[in-house]
Amino acid sequence: MATTFGDGTDVHAGAAGEFSLGGDLTIRRMGYGAMQLAGPGVWGPPRDRETALAVVRRALELGVNHIDTSDYYGPHVVNGIIKDAIHPYQDDLVIVTKVGARRTPEKDWPAALKPAELVQAVHDNLDHLGLDRIDVVNLRIVEEGGGLGPNDSIEEPFTALAELREQGLIRHLGVSNVTAAQFAEARTIAPVVCVQNEYNVVQRDDEELLRLCAAEGIAFMSFFPLGTYTLRHEKPAGQDAKVPLATPLDNRALDVVAERHGASAYQIALAWLLHRSPNLVCIPGTSSVAHLEQNIAAAAVRLTAEDLAELDTLQA
Repeated sequence: MATTFGDGTDVHAGAAGEFSLGGDLTIRRMGYGAMQLAGPGVWGPPRDRETALAVVRRALELGVNHIDTSDYYGPHVVNGIIKDAIHPYQDDLVIVTKVGARRTPEKDWPAALKPAELVQAVHDNLDHLGLDRIDVVNLRIVEEGGGLGPNDSIEEPFTALAELREQGLIRHLGVSNVTAAQFAEARTIAPVVCVQNEYNVVQRDDEELLRLCAAEGIAFMSFFPLGTYTLRHEKPAGQDAKVPLATPLDNRALDVVAERHGASAYQIALAWLLHRSPNLVCIPGTSSVAHLEQNIAAAAVRLTAEDLAELDTLQA
């Protein structure tokens, strides 16, 4: 089932086009990021579980066949919501999860990159999603809590995941929050089908890595595609949980282009990503059905050369 955008254009997620992961998994380039299905601060159950279930189901109705998740969302909450909402899964659904961090009773996000931690995390994801094999597991490189920095080797943790892939528990591997050198190192250990790094219309530090992935036929999955958060965390006044630090996307050029298309600035930011490179995949997240529909509608926005020229001037 599809909705329409503005002039009546079909906004089914397929309008964004498709990309092949590893040669055997076809995903639509407009996916869904499940992080916000948890409670405030990505901690505990959602305020309204029925709404959370409805968001997941609606995503599939709109043509999404790629869900990005992690068992440390909650923790151990979001994967259960996904399972309860849509299990048994449709044949073409691709579930991508990530490991490499954990949550503490203080609601922090320290690294969990030791082989034993990664093995446990993969098994937790399998159990809570109700799967025998996970389509894609991303190794998220986390520096907090004694993790790894941008100049560190990722050989030990990525090798641990490669061994799980050999055991048949993982179909494909990806990397997340990595440098170009770490990406290259991972590829010497096992095939990499995707890179999941922060990238959006105002944050383009990984431009060269994006181009390299495009040349190699590797998906580049942009997290925080709306430029609304960074990987840094803060504890808002009156809240217990630490949350990603908000950096609102606010730029007059975006507003001008949005007005031209009868869209929102956020929709234009998503449309820009889909125009940027054919291997770029969006995984915007939301806990609202209405917001989900707006995000999917961005796949139908056709930016002009004039639009792209104006937006290409934007960088943080």
